[in-house]
Amino acid sequence: MSALHLVIGPVGAGKSTFARRQALQERAVFLDLDTWMVRLFGKDARPAENVLDWYLERRGRCGELLWDLTREILLSGTSVFLEMGLVARAEREAFYAKVRGEDFRLVVYLLEAAREVRRERVVERNRAGGEHTQIVPLPFFEMASDAWEPPSEAEREAMGIVDV
Repeated sequence: MSALHLVIGPVGAGKSTFARRQALQERAVFLDLDTWMVRLFGKDARPAENVLDWYLERRGRCGELLWDLTREILLSGTSVFLEMGLVARAEREAFYAKVRGEDFRLVVYLLEAAREVRRERVVERNRAGGEHTQIVPLPFFEMASDAWEPPSEAEREAMGIVDV
């Protein structure tokens, strides 16, 4: 039976690296929001003001498209490792409800690391670059790190979250 493997955690925690490796081992599909954002909007001009609104609107559209694709892949019998950048508990709860509505098997993995470690990883990733690398400016890293809401004990228990 196929499964949806949702990977959560703060920016720079190693979510994509983990999910990509696991997907290869399990012959599953790996999908991540950052790659889609870079491919679809990476070369677009960003507004001088309200950049966060600009980003969130596009993230929302990408998220909807990723969900549609994830759903189709799961219905075909293939598992998916998905990294969607669900930093807020409310976002995750809405996503969990969507998955429950489809009756898919869901496994949630949590990756965390100290902010200093994550910052170093992001700086190195930014420096190394790559064709589809999401560059994360340090002010955005700090804002995203501040926005991260770790799972509560209730969320951990309800979802059976696996610490990686």
